[in-house]
Amino acid sequence: MVLCRLFFHNNTSRTMTPIYHRILLKLSGESLAAEQGSGIDAQRVADYATQIKEIVDAGVQVAIVVGGGNIFRGLKGAAQGFDRVKGDQMGMLATVINALAISSALEAIGQPAQVFTAIGMFPIGEPYSKWRAIDAMKAGKVAICSCGTGSPFFTTDTGSTLRAIEVEADVMLKGTRVDGIYTADPEKDPTATKFDRITYDEIYNRGLKVMDMTATVMARDNKLPIHVFNMDVFGNLRKVMAGEPIGTVVTL
Repeated sequence: MVLCRLFFHNNTSRTMTPIYHRILLKLSGESLAAEQGSGIDAQRVADYATQIKEIVDAGVQVAIVVGGGNIFRGLKGAAQGFDRVKGDQMGMLATVINALAISSALEAIGQPAQVFTAIGMFPIGEPYSKWRAIDAMKAGKVAICSCGTGSPFFTTDTGSTLRAIEVEADVMLKGTRVDGIYTADPEKDPTATKFDRITYDEIYNRGLKVMDMTATVMARDNKLPIHVFNMDVFGNLRKVMAGEPIGTVVTL
């Protein structure tokens, strides 16, 4: 049975003063699978929805970009012999499935949401535009932007950076399964140490695998701060929005 942790929202949202007004939350597709490894874990999605609703109730405008790696990844498909363009388009469709799952979980707990698609897909989602997404957020809806950029050869990290800049978000929150940026992969190197803050140029010079380089450079050039944190720990989204020192902040 899926448990929506509404007690968390009811007890805390009224006392939180968010440090950001409008955010773009990038969610990993793989994280939606939780321990099952692939597909969509209903409890994980419900936990995400509960945390997102809490910050919306605290006055935060929220847009989301979600990956599709729990269902299909274009690069992996190309390595298996799929045409790269068609493989990336299959990955875009995977992000739509995830977007629908998140919107369903949000609406189930009374949080309105609107799915936008970067490629025409009516009536599954509304064609994305900056102004319609901003209008949705101002109306109290969560704007879920799917299909990445809508073009092949670009990752959903690039898509999330692009959407964050377009909707004039204060920050891009990158929810991952690790608690920040490390000197090396902490799952492989036990000596890896975490950065509390780091610059875009340091990421490039150290060759850190935070996002693809296109997304990193786009964020740097548009002065978009990025906050990397572990979204899989229930309550971490609230901590980030309350200004608690978790994760890693990327700035100029």
